[in-house]
Amino acid sequence: MDIYSPQVLKNSQYAYRHPIFWTACKLTIFIAILTFLVGCASAPPQRRAQEKSSKPATQKSYKVMGKWYSPLSSSDGYHQRGVASWYGKKFHGRKTANGETYNMFAMSAAHKTLPLGTYVKVTRLDTRDTITVRINDRGPFVKGRIIDLSYKAAKGLNIVGEGTAPVIVEALGEKRGDTYVARDYRIGEFTVQVGAFAVKGNALRLRGDLKRIYGHATIQRYDTGTQTFYRVRVGRYSTLEEGEKAKNDFEQRGFVSPFVVAER
Repeated sequence: MDIYSPQVLKNSQYAYRHPIFWTACKLTIFIAILTFLVGCASAPPQRRAQEKSSKPATQKSYKVMGKWYSPLSSSDGYHQRGVASWYGKKFHGRKTANGETYNMFAMSAAHKTLPLGTYVKVTRLDTRDTITVRINDRGPFVKGRIIDLSYKAAKGLNIVGEGTAPVIVEALGEKRGDTYVARDYRIGEFTVQVGAFAVKGNALRLRGDLKRIYGHATIQRYDTGTQTFYRVRVGRYSTLEEGEKAKNDFEQRGFVSPFVVAER
């Protein structure tokens, strides 16, 4: 059992019955909530909203033309038949969904829900031509189309002139050396963020209190460009489910809006 999990503390009957322990906990929670509100008062609201997610930024649900899309947690076993299209000069040099710069002369593609970074094999059904590309963008948002290829990738399937072609897309996974591995975003390294402070001293005090109770707590420095914040995170969890359970426990203990963070 994880020594930092709430269940371990619940099993420590003596600690929970001792009046001094409860007095210390109540005081700690009161200070934590007060300093959290003060420390976050000047944080940009839109930044805080973007950060409150159990998933990495590239895994968050997004909305295009009134429709919501939810990226898959894993590419394992994914295959799909449909129509491939391509995009080129108009978007060359612009930012892609994962923050890279779109290069129409690189072997890349856009997909609506596959995890960004996934390599896929695309086979043209009428000619059996095959290419391998990496998903680094979102799209296409046209009915019936399942993948948008870069100009170079489209040339590989000989669809530049035609514009579209019937294909089957098969996920290979992330490339590691000479092999491909399907990454599952539900498994990794997770922690729970319980506060973000503009004053470093407040973050240090809360970290100290949490470390004494849970055995593990850290501070992550974050610079917005105009202001620096100190994020207090506690616990180590190997699955998203464990992290969510811990987050719920912190909410019950009085912390304001804790959330799970994927560290890997």
